[in-house]
Amino acid sequence: MRIVITGASGNIGTALVERLAHSGHELVGIARRPPDADTPLGRALSWHAVDLTRPEDETRLRTAFVDADAVVHLAWGFQPSHRLDLLRELGVGGTQRVVDAVTSTGVRHLVHMSSVGAYSPKTDDHPVPEAYPTEGVPSSPYSTHKAAAERVLDRLEEAYPGVTVARMRPGIVGQRNAGSALLRYAVPGIVPPRALRLTPVLPFDASVRIPVVHAADVADAVARVLESGASGAFNLAAPPDVTARDIAQALRARLLPVPARVLRAGVSLAWHGRLLQLDPGWIDLAFSVPLLDTTRARTELGWTPTVTGPEVIEEVVSGMTDAASARTPVLRPRTLADQLVRAVREGPTSVRRRT
Repeated sequence: MRIVITGASGNIGTALVERLAHSGHELVGIARRPPDADTPLGRALSWHAVDLTRPEDETRLRTAFVDADAVVHLAWGFQPSHRLDLLRELGVGGTQRVVDAVTSTGVRHLVHMSSVGAYSPKTDDHPVPEAYPTEGVPSSPYSTHKAAAERVLDRLEEAYPGVTVARMRPGIVGQRNAGSALLRYAVPGIVPPRALRLTPVLPFDASVRIPVVHAADVADAVARVLESGASGAFNLAAPPDVTARDIAQALRARLLPVPARVLRAGVSLAWHGRLLQLDPGWIDLAFSVPLLDTTRARTELGWTPTVTGPEVIEEVVSGMTDAASARTPVLRPRTLADQLVRAVREGPTSVRRRT
């Protein structure tokens, strides 16, 4: 098969390329900043530089989709977090541009990376199936954008019944090589990575439970969807779900129970003060997302996660501490010097222009 992957140089994209690299498929990568040609990832795919926020790049996108058997749409953005117009243009507008390119070039199979964040707030801690409403968490921009992207897919399925559409809805996705990238989002740039292991306490609401899954296991599920031509939605999560105690244990810190409303107020203050890059909607999301029933992926795809939820968190924290990275612009290593230089030249990450 000829498979085009948007966001192929990111967290899930690199794992998917590794999963498909020796399967005999022709792989095409779409990225705003393709990796260098002399890197393993740069050589593994034929690359097209496309910015999904730019209408003028739509022709390049269609060119890349010509003769494709399937498109896997992974591209998404988390920064600049104070530019919600830009994030929506990438997440929702970019998904629409991918859909338009799919229909205009005759691609028959679209696999879209949705998220547990697309779901409406939970009512209890019983795992929900794929039929659960996908209206998002209203106070989380990430969640409302994921839900809006699902509406784009609804319109596609209604207007083009001949296109097979699959929607992957994983929990929080992590892997070691995303450590540096995730650290840029979660911790101020002046904080050295090793300082994470010096955290004495973790202030967090002890009631939180979050579905988590390893990037390699998500990649395996996507590969199974591609190979079987499957359609519909698939929840992806690894048991057991992650608790605040699991996160504290990964940090080697003591859990300090703090009510969610107090934690949100602190994060909101730090975000507005440009100290944190992730907006307070992420706190609302952590306490609102439902747990996931993965029966459909297990029975119809034969999918089984190989890494437990707590093991994923342990691996991610280890990757953050060691500043683990990959040779792509998205998963590049974070250094204090680089953070300071970019802050002086371009301002805070939360508001700087995408280059």
